[in-house]
Amino acid sequence: MTAVEGDALLDVRGLTKTFPAPQGLVDRWRGKPRKVVRALTDVDLTVRRGETLGIVGESGCGKSTLARCLVRLYPADRGSVRYAGEDVLSLGGDELRRYHRRVQMIFQDPFSSLNPRMTVGQVLREVLTVHRLRPREGMDARVTELLSLVGLPAEAAGRLPHEFSGGQRQRIGIARALALEPECIVADELVSALDVSVQAQVVNLLLELQEKLGLTVLFVAHDLRLVRHLSHRVAVMYLGRVVEVAPTNVLFERPAHPYTRALLAAAPHLDPAHRVDAPALSGELPSPLDVPSGCPFRTRCPHAFDRCVTERPELLDVGAGQQVACHLFDPAASAGGR
Repeated sequence: MTAVEGDALLDVRGLTKTFPAPQGLVDRWRGKPRKVVRALTDVDLTVRRGETLGIVGESGCGKSTLARCLVRLYPADRGSVRYAGEDVLSLGGDELRRYHRRVQMIFQDPFSSLNPRMTVGQVLREVLTVHRLRPREGMDARVTELLSLVGLPAEAAGRLPHEFSGGQRQRIGIARALALEPECIVADELVSALDVSVQAQVVNLLLELQEKLGLTVLFVAHDLRLVRHLSHRVAVMYLGRVVEVAPTNVLFERPAHPYTRALLAAAPHLDPAHRVDAPALSGELPSPLDVPSGCPFRTRCPHAFDRCVTERPELLDVGAGQQVACHLFDPAASAGGR
């Protein structure tokens, strides 16, 4: 998709999040300090108004943690998140409630996020009631309107979540998010639990809703094909850090970071004659309990050199709206080339 030019709606700087690791009885008895899982480390990211930003990376790279920090489901350790210029991490009370109206999250498993004892109509009416979005006499009409928006019939309001297929339940999750009339949707692995044939339907629905309602979308996924179809720009994450950001066509045609190249090389391709020169990923993803010094990708990178061991690369602009965190692109590096 063509990149969207616009103001920054969501601006993230230095966002860091750790979790305490489980500690055994012996370690506690010996007084050993508890280790921490470094889920996010100094994440910088900008989401423009009206665009879809795809977030990709291997499992365990911090994509879902980032999504949950942005909607305040997880408290950040440090850093800043600004939405339309407002400091999100300092919000509380009614201000936080208003932020949650403006930024809504759709989860991977809609069944676990829907009350199994409530009908779809009751689920949607609860949202409208709690946030006082409609008078009582206008509730039923709004529920019907929301169901129509996501392609479900009005009679679906009287049924329980278990009576629907996985794709239909995901549509209900989208309808519940839209009930708050948000400006921004954070979709965390929206279709990864669905059959391939249903995935396309849900993704196309999201595209239609974005155009119709003017939504900004943060699309977290591991399927590169979906991200390419849906996103204006893509951010690539590795071990809790953003290592590359670029317009979608630039990233897929001219990936800069060695990790991005390897990720694209490892993706399945429909054309049996398709060949890639870049090597696929080798080795295991390091543990977030023990992140390598310097560049976190150096233990798997075929181009690593001495500076990669001691110094962490920062995101650098390399032209065409592309940013990459790699010493190979730093003029100060002792080795050049891509």
